[in-house]
Amino acid sequence: MIKRILLGLFILLTASQTANAALELVITEGVNSARPIGVVPFQWTGKTAIPQDVAAVIASDLQRSGKFSPVATSKMPQTPYSDSEINFSQWNSMGVDSLVTGSISQNDKGDYIINYQLVDIVRGQLNNGQNKALDSDGKLVLSKDYLLLNKRAVVPAKRLREYAHRISDLVYEKLTGEKGAFLTRIAYVVVSSKSNYPYQLRIADYDGYNERLVLRSKQPLMSPAWSPDGRKLAYVSFQTGRAELYMMDIYTGKSEVLTAFPRHNGAPEFSPDGKKLALVLSKSGSLQVYILDLQTRKLDRVTTGWANNTEPFWTPDGQSLIFTSDRGGLPQIYKVNLSDQATTRLTWQGSQNLGGQITPDGRFLIMVNRNSNGFNIAKQDLETGAVQVLTKTQLDESPSLAPNGSMVIYSSMYQSRNVLSMVSIDGRFKARLPATNGRVKAPAWSPFL
Repeated sequence: MIKRILLGLFILLTASQTANAALELVITEGVNSARPIGVVPFQWTGKTAIPQDVAAVIASDLQRSGKFSPVATSKMPQTPYSDSEINFSQWNSMGVDSLVTGSISQNDKGDYIINYQLVDIVRGQLNNGQNKALDSDGKLVLSKDYLLLNKRAVVPAKRLREYAHRISDLVYEKLTGEKGAFLTRIAYVVVSSKSNYPYQLRIADYDGYNERLVLRSKQPLMSPAWSPDGRKLAYVSFQTGRAELYMMDIYTGKSEVLTAFPRHNGAPEFSPDGKKLALVLSKSGSLQVYILDLQTRKLDRVTTGWANNTEPFWTPDGQSLIFTSDRGGLPQIYKVNLSDQATTRLTWQGSQNLGGQITPDGRFLIMVNRNSNGFNIAKQDLETGAVQVLTKTQLDESPSLAPNGSMVIYSSMYQSRNVLSMVSIDGRFKARLPATNGRVKAPAWSPFL
């Protein structure tokens, strides 16, 4: 709500109505610029149908990263189930430089045995899979240095889709050098006007599957924020008639009040070590940033003055906070050093900048930038100050970074409805997660799980 105060807007947080429905991801831009990759349907040797298409999950994950474009099964030159069956030249002629393949069987306990490989097609083609290397005695021997991954896992049936995400993470990291973020979740708030408890806090896998209701209320719920261990959510509730700050353990359902000062309590953000919580209070009059020690419950004020200061976000080292302030007239993003309170303005381009987050590597500031097209997600290089507008959607807000910094999920307008959208950090890949029954807002991307 604080962001809406600064924007002059007040729109209740809303999201999908059907708790069991996945948020269907629709890719809208960037497929043509992605890197081709082969993800062959895994060979299944069981007697009954396998409950999850593991290769399809992997292909979807890699495509949703914005960096890869899996070859359609119908266009594959072959479907090899091991490296020994691969025709390297056929795949290379299609521009495919890496391939994922494998097989799945089932043991007597009902668990699934997954064998999978990630193959470097270019390296494998050098001698059609017959590469040679020197052994410890200096002799030439056959080498399979084209096998980037060659692994085996035993997985319970209920975790088959989860392990598919795990494979995606390993493949993504091996090919990009960057940790994958497919084993993550998103949290968001849902409003269902026909329900006795219209406000609902839900979590789901990053791709919208396995949605789960964690809290429902007759009054607004807002601003979910994940703890670094992925176990707790801080959020704002109006269940007493005013904005108060709560924290919930999503596994036990136990919640507790963190702050309930007069007027507004909001905008929670956990510190990188999980020991503190940055938040915003208006008990002194204007909106001000505070830090709450979660163990001692000691409260320290960070910002002062007549201006509204809100939307705190920790720098990766935990030594500073960025925040939105209207001290210059309109909202801009500032940074305060917590050791000496030295404060600097970070944003200058655009009439307004707000909702800032720092990428995990500390290089970029992700924010909502107001320009001639409206409010859009933008990226600012913190060293050069250069700003790149990443989106062309309408009324973008609430950006939340993937824990590896590769993607941003945010709320936007599509066909007069609030939806969740995604954009890659370079702006090339874009996708939309429309809900079939309602509007979706205020996403929060979890840490690595």
